[in-house]
Amino acid sequence: MVTMQDVARRAGVTKQTVSNVVTGRIAVRPVTAARVRAAIDELGYVPNLVARSLATGSTRTVGLFVPTVGTAFYADLVEEAEDALDEHGHHLLLCTTRQNGDRARRHLAGLTSRSVDALLIAGDQDLSDHLPLLSEARFPVALCAWEADAPEQFPMVTVDYEEGGHLAGRHLRDLGHEHVAILASPAHTRRVEGFRRAFAETGRPLPDNAVHLAHEPSYHGGFDAAGTALAATPGVTALFATHDVLAVGALEAARVAGRSVPDDLSVVAYDDCPAGPSSRPALTSVVLPRRRMAREAVALLLDAAGGEEPLPRHRMLPPELVVRNSTGRARPRHAAPR
Repeated sequence: MVTMQDVARRAGVTKQTVSNVVTGRIAVRPVTAARVRAAIDELGYVPNLVARSLATGSTRTVGLFVPTVGTAFYADLVEEAEDALDEHGHHLLLCTTRQNGDRARRHLAGLTSRSVDALLIAGDQDLSDHLPLLSEARFPVALCAWEADAPEQFPMVTVDYEEGGHLAGRHLRDLGHEHVAILASPAHTRRVEGFRRAFAETGRPLPDNAVHLAHEPSYHGGFDAAGTALAATPGVTALFATHDVLAVGALEAARVAGRSVPDDLSVVAYDDCPAGPSSRPALTSVVLPRRRMAREAVALLLDAAGGEEPLPRHRMLPPELVVRNSTGRARPRHAAPR
């Protein structure tokens, strides 16, 4: 096994100089550092990460919590966070909660005693009640993609989820839709609030029974909720789904009900995951800047890990509405096809 002393002999420097180049703790002249790195490459030297962490007090490892990696939203977020960490010489330790509160609690409790430099928590599912466990953590903690109310003590990068719902509602409102239904996951209250606000602004608030909760955040959940909405209110001319996967199920429910999208039923989705643009018709959707959110959250967290105060502590990124083929102007159900 190649040692640090072997590298030092090849580069013609001291072992301490090699250590300084590897750890980055003390600046080394560029010419000398280049000679050391060349020797490392020639000899195939691999630093002992355990020894380095003991010497520096840093593992250069950041923990990342996500509910799942089974959706495009969180898969993209994990990839971007890993890329951003890699660019700064850090490693990623990934934990998934899988919508299981006990699993989330165990992971959080375990991490407080583990050697990580910082922790990023993406998505508030399953975790809100367990954040007090982090009060004893010896490392910085930041939040990302947080939709529920967030504790003030943690810095955060998230999206204006309510404004996303408002964009969707305003789009349908401007197309002349008055009789609309909402297909919602229970956790998406802010998206629903924003959507309803768009109609309340014109003096035409939506009734409470316009909201239909999906029994699960899936294609089947969207299909069932849309079927219920269309049967309960045959005159509805538009559906707003708080997640793309619900909207894809709604497209099939519309077909089964004999409703043409967008000719006599418009559908707006939220999140803009791959299922939306590739559906038929392609879904109009609220787009969330998930990769930008992950990258900014990593930067904020590394600032905190380096002893810098992140300013501002809470960053709210704007969503965007992308109009595709699933929405059109409202018209009565009895009107002739276009």
